[in-house]
Amino acid sequence: MNPILVNVRRGGQVESFHRGALAIVDADGAVHTALGDIDRPVFPRSAVKGLQALPLVASGAAEAFGLDDEALALACASHNGEPAHAATAARMLRAAGLGPEALECGAHWPYHDVSGRALAAAGATPTALHNNCSGKHAGFVCLGCLMAAAQGQDPAAFVHGYVRPDHPVMREVGAALQAATGCDLARSPVGTDGCSIPTFAIPLRQLALGFARFGTGLGLSPAHAQAAARLRRAVAAAPFMVAGTGRFDTVVMDHYRERVFCKVGAEGVYCAALPSHGLGVAIKMDDGNNARAVELVMAAALHALEKKNEADETLLAGLAPVRLNNWNGIEVGQIQPAPALTDALPRG
Repeated sequence: MNPILVNVRRGGQVESFHRGALAIVDADGAVHTALGDIDRPVFPRSAVKGLQALPLVASGAAEAFGLDDEALALACASHNGEPAHAATAARMLRAAGLGPEALECGAHWPYHDVSGRALAAAGATPTALHNNCSGKHAGFVCLGCLMAAAQGQDPAAFVHGYVRPDHPVMREVGAALQAATGCDLARSPVGTDGCSIPTFAIPLRQLALGFARFGTGLGLSPAHAQAAARLRRAVAAAPFMVAGTGRFDTVVMDHYRERVFCKVGAEGVYCAALPSHGLGVAIKMDDGNNARAVELVMAAALHALEKKNEADETLLAGLAPVRLNNWNGIEVGQIQPAPALTDALPRG
């Protein structure tokens, strides 16, 4: 059974708790920190979007279509669906000569409440551009368009069905994920993600390895190492595009810039690259809790590894512990890292 990583306290008592597992690994595969079962395959979901974006840059598609920092950051994003996010996804598609109809991620209302209300007030409905994965999918479309041009095929026809596991675009994306993590995806359990692409179950040990390599370039091919560095620079320059207003990923990377690349995934998964330490981090909460649990675990890991100055301390103090206030604004409890977590992490 995995250890308790997060406690929810009220009235001096633990009211609820969240179990999970954590792996911190270097680019050679050496384990820095391990809590729980780090060898159980888990679906990383959107946490691996940075790794999935490697072929977009390594292929030359990003350069061919003039994708800037905002576009590349959006290719790594699970965004709020705010106007700037939707507009950037549309711009990526226009650069490749296609429109929103090329996206195969489906549509949903913006995560950002203000943006969703504004859309509804205008009498509009959401499109695939508002899907939190539209940037990743726009990147896939751009990659497919470059592949089509190289083969002398019609881009629109070639990219159709790009979400299928056997499509050339998905095969290229899967190969990049396999190369980074060292996980044989042909032997991995496979499911379908919320945006319809394949999602492969990968142990936390190998997810953390993939992010250590993403942060350092060690163990990657030269083309993928250069692509990883380009994507990290883009996200550091445009952190808003990776998530959006008030979101953990944006808040953290707006502060740390190139010191941290972090990415949330559905069902309580979080991954991060810490380039200056040469480390990758991978977390999975057993109950799939994101905002209340896995973000706090990531904040605790950053507090242990990336607290270098007063500004870092101020940022992290606002992320963990989380104070619980009732409707009258009275503090009634806290969400805190559990002793198993704090004892396992290095002390600054």
